[in-house]
Amino acid sequence: MTGVITRATPVPSPGLPGRVRIYEVGPRDGLQNEQGVIPVEVKEEFVRRLLAAGLPVVEATSFVHPRWVPQLADAAELMSRLGDDGRDCPVLVPNERGLDRALELGLRHVAVFASATETFAAKNLNRTLETQLEMFAPTVERALAAGIDVRAYVSMCFGDPWEGPVAPEQVVEVGQRLLAMGATELSLGDTIGVGTAGDTRRLIEVVGRDIDRSLLAGHFHDTYGQALANILVALQHGISVIDSAAGGLGGCPYAAGASGNVATEDVVYMLNGMGVDCGVDINALVAASTQIFDHLNREPASRTMRALLAKHHNVI
Repeated sequence: MTGVITRATPVPSPGLPGRVRIYEVGPRDGLQNEQGVIPVEVKEEFVRRLLAAGLPVVEATSFVHPRWVPQLADAAELMSRLGDDGRDCPVLVPNERGLDRALELGLRHVAVFASATETFAAKNLNRTLETQLEMFAPTVERALAAGIDVRAYVSMCFGDPWEGPVAPEQVVEVGQRLLAMGATELSLGDTIGVGTAGDTRRLIEVVGRDIDRSLLAGHFHDTYGQALANILVALQHGISVIDSAAGGLGGCPYAAGASGNVATEDVVYMLNGMGVDCGVDINALVAASTQIFDHLNREPASRTMRALLAKHHNVI
């Protein structure tokens, strides 16, 4: 990527945070949806390249049963290979068994994944809305007792493919319960990518009445091309943590045509253009994403990545 020219002079925009923390989910939320087997050494290189690009958080994998997510069956091996470099990479733990594996490896950060709706809780976790929270409680308690930080995801915050639009009050109820358990960050997910800028503003305003906005993160999928607009509104309303996936990896099996998570490159390009610091080297990020998409033998979803690569090839 040497010689790639990115956007020149930023144009600072008022009302935005001075710095945004990008929470990279590509190795976990992205790769878990791939059909073919990806060698563990390829995943290791991917994680290391993302860290080297300056991403402050890289969620590496999930300790879920291989029967449910076969692509992440090598989670323990991956984290062992990463060694000390992986200690601060979060991993998703669906239950206490997953937490046991994280504890054995000396990891410092875990995440749990809850639903804002009854139907998705049943289909994704085989639980009710209430019993999913009962399942997480001992996991979070034990993690905190061991000195491990816990992040909580809330999925289906904007819409559910079976139940339709989701009332913000449902998100508040689930979010408050997770924070009361001891979660230190709450990621609000537009899991099927149906939210618009107006939906995002309303959700943050309602949730923000009961939950400190400094505890919130935004997790947007780009199914309908609305992710960057939603992120901008989130930033304007006090959110300074954004989830994204390198190259736009991922998707939701419950959303027909879902194009995956918002691409990290697109988020970084937007932040750079508005003068918002995120600490990420976009050229190194594109190189990291190129490595994994070359292995997958397909084009990235990220428009920024495609544009920069095309410019690079034209320069050569």
